[in-house]
Amino acid sequence: MIYFSAVGLINALGSSAAEIAHNLTQGHSGLIERDNWLLHDKSTWVGEVNVLLPEIPPALACHNSRNNRLLLAALDSIRPQVDATVERYGRDRIAVIMGTSTAGIHEGELAIAHRLKTGELPKQYAYQQQELSDPSQFLSAYLDLDGPAYTISTACSSSVRAMISGYRLIRAGLADAALVGGADSLCQMTLNGFDSLESIAYRRCMPFAERRSGINIGEGAGLILLTRQAAKVALLGIGESSDAWHMSAPHPEGAGAELAMRMALRQAGLEPEQVGYINLHGTATPLNDTAEAQAVNRVFGSATPCSSTKHLTGHTLGAAGITEAALSWLILDRDLTLPVQDFSLSPKDPNIAEINLLTAPEKLMKKAIISNSFAFGGNNACVLVGEA
Repeated sequence: MIYFSAVGLINALGSSAAEIAHNLTQGHSGLIERDNWLLHDKSTWVGEVNVLLPEIPPALACHNSRNNRLLLAALDSIRPQVDATVERYGRDRIAVIMGTSTAGIHEGELAIAHRLKTGELPKQYAYQQQELSDPSQFLSAYLDLDGPAYTISTACSSSVRAMISGYRLIRAGLADAALVGGADSLCQMTLNGFDSLESIAYRRCMPFAERRSGINIGEGAGLILLTRQAAKVALLGIGESSDAWHMSAPHPEGAGAELAMRMALRQAGLEPEQVGYINLHGTATPLNDTAEAQAVNRVFGSATPCSSTKHLTGHTLGAAGITEAALSWLILDRDLTLPVQDFSLSPKDPNIAEINLLTAPEKLMKKAIISNSFAFGGNNACVLVGEA
């Protein structure tokens, strides 16, 4: 069995596990309104990280991006466990698998703006900052590791795919431990790209609400140290599928989402009624919420408690999967009450399939959680985590 030996995370809910756990259970959203990201003087709500981030060492200056500084912040809280694992297994037996969709795109945007103004790029700019491979290369170099290191970029399922890859490397005997996770930072290209798809909400997002109008983008990072060393929470099952339906829209009936959830259940050896909570992908776009509700209803019926947490963190894109897997770990590890869905601005959509969206806090009664991540191109992934 593969266990969560350590979990580090940072996002709009906070910069420590304790702060994030508190805000999660209290339903304190980290979303704030900003007018500096979208074109044409439009404002939207975003999930910003508003703390001083660690500095990148001068020797690794070519990796100096906000993405990697977010990763360093997530690493800080679990560095002792990571160092102990390296000492135990050796530098060549630790894999580093990251997920991202932005890498250092924001640094590229700033560099282009500087060049347009001055005629040359900033001296500190390095193209490597915005390569998708950079997060894993940076962490591997920072920790002086020699094991497998690569990045997966499958849009909003990226960091779950990284988690699944680390799990498989350990199972295959190619690594003894895997530091898996991901990071994404706010950038104008991403926000305006989603806005061009008419997927951005200009108010706080409202997953599964009748008047939902789109997503709020967030930023953050999460890291999970996977090992075979027994711990309270284990990765019980994984599920993957591809809709092969549309470049940016999910299968209208959630066919691939259903396949991924059933695969995770089958691998974990659990029946749907043994799952105590579903952390929904729940982006607050009309198409995603409708399709996901149908898939969840077919697999779990209408009894299993579920909710999306994206109205609290924003949609952290390539970091969403690891963020929500880490929130699931927090619920299990600290016996937190389950997060509720906020329908204060709009009632629940009466036209979506019947699922048990939580509107009041309650305890996790069955110690197994499914966390869903569904991406562009119908790239579906989910993980089932629970007490070992």
